[in-house]
Amino acid sequence: MHTRSSPRFELLGLRDRLIMDPVHGGIALSEIEVAIIDHPLFQRLRYICQNDILSLVFPGATHSRFLHSIGTMHVGHRIFSQLLENALAERVKQHGQAYDLSESQLGALHFFTQIVRLACLLHDCGHSSFSHQFSRAESIHKLFADGKAVKTLWKGIDTTKLFGRPPEKIVHEHFSVRCAMAIFQDSLPASADFTMDDVLCLMETTAIQPSEAFMAATAAIWPVLTGDAEGTLSSQDALDDAARHLIETLGLVVSGEFDADRADYMLRDGFHSSVTIGGFNIDHLLKNLHIGWDSKANWMGFAVTGNGLGALEDFVYSRYQMYRKVYGHKTSQGFDLILKHAINEVMADSEVSDFVYDCLTDIQEFRHLTDNYFWEQFRRFARTNPNSWSERIINRRRLKHLRTVQDADAETLKTLSRTLEDELGIEAGNGVLHCTLKARFSKIGSGYREIRVLNKRTGTYSDITHQSDFFSKFRDVSITHFYREP
Repeated sequence: MHTRSSPRFELLGLRDRLIMDPVHGGIALSEIEVAIIDHPLFQRLRYICQNDILSLVFPGATHSRFLHSIGTMHVGHRIFSQLLENALAERVKQHGQAYDLSESQLGALHFFTQIVRLACLLHDCGHSSFSHQFSRAESIHKLFADGKAVKTLWKGIDTTKLFGRPPEKIVHEHFSVRCAMAIFQDSLPASADFTMDDVLCLMETTAIQPSEAFMAATAAIWPVLTGDAEGTLSSQDALDDAARHLIETLGLVVSGEFDADRADYMLRDGFHSSVTIGGFNIDHLLKNLHIGWDSKANWMGFAVTGNGLGALEDFVYSRYQMYRKVYGHKTSQGFDLILKHAINEVMADSEVSDFVYDCLTDIQEFRHLTDNYFWEQFRRFARTNPNSWSERIINRRRLKHLRTVQDADAETLKTLSRTLEDELGIEAGNGVLHCTLKARFSKIGSGYREIRVLNKRTGTYSDITHQSDFFSKFRDVSITHFYREP
């Protein structure tokens, strides 16, 4: 008799819990996923805003990293399931309607579905207070680069097996790996058919050797994904190469130019910010997305058909516009500037800095480092310092915006600061602030090969830039806003 948590039922989408999400609707969870989500280190994501303090400008943007992480898992499953569906359709064309999957191949499908979902679920679990803005505060940046803090965080762990070489500083991707390790150690049952390393090897920045179970699943699923004949991976070298390809390609589901993380945050941020520029047709893009395999060139990656290329262009352009119009909004960036000063302000208190240091160097204490902690510190500081940065952010007193420029070098920014100071009649170096945001367009360009274009008629692949000139029309842009210092 099969339980609801058995591989067969999970492949059918029958799971143990249902979470209702405002963006994706019902999201089903397995027993292991429920245990991970219920872990204190994951629950802390409820108290980390997805977009730091964007809600001061777009009031609806109060959504958390918690639901974004669950949404990313859902989208990651959709991406992986569609890649499998498209591969199976090709195998039926190749072998006829009698084509069927073996027991080992069904097991491999379940194996990879589990680890892709969990890698997506845990991809952001290491974010600190205020997400990306946290480490941009000078006091926190120094702490992240503190060699002693790095060693304390990773004490007793062979980081060369995780990253290839010991980390020199703390970054949120490394923290996500450290959090995931602690969560798995408490939550992964002995009966699981995958290991912690099988999930971690798909997460960003890692260089981990997968388990024997991963290798066996690779051997079973390889003919399904590639169309290669059974027995192609008979040698250890061939199997090792195939596993490397799968790690890199499935890693694109977690972190790539079109990945579950970006797909979810664009849909979610657009929904909660009540803007339409983050939208794109995910259904059409997924329907035309394949796992590409060129045995002659020894290349594997994502392959989009010509019919889906327009949807990929829409996705990339929508993200670019979200950076320009939402994340880089002049008022939003002004509040981010206030936030960084406010963090530095309260970190001058040794009680606060000691607490933050303990949280960043002891993974069990990390659960206490949330947005809420800093909001309370800002309130406490503002009570006795009425003209402080903390008081400004608590009472939403924004900076006066003066000017916006693009792609200005350091010397140009200095010159413009002096010009604005002269116009305002204030003392040089003591009245104008500026901050810069990089509005990233895409890595897709000449020589980019993580995603290629599939010609379904010939079964050949070509670089995206050979099929579309869209990606040459735009570029990364540095947006700098100038403000009057209060």
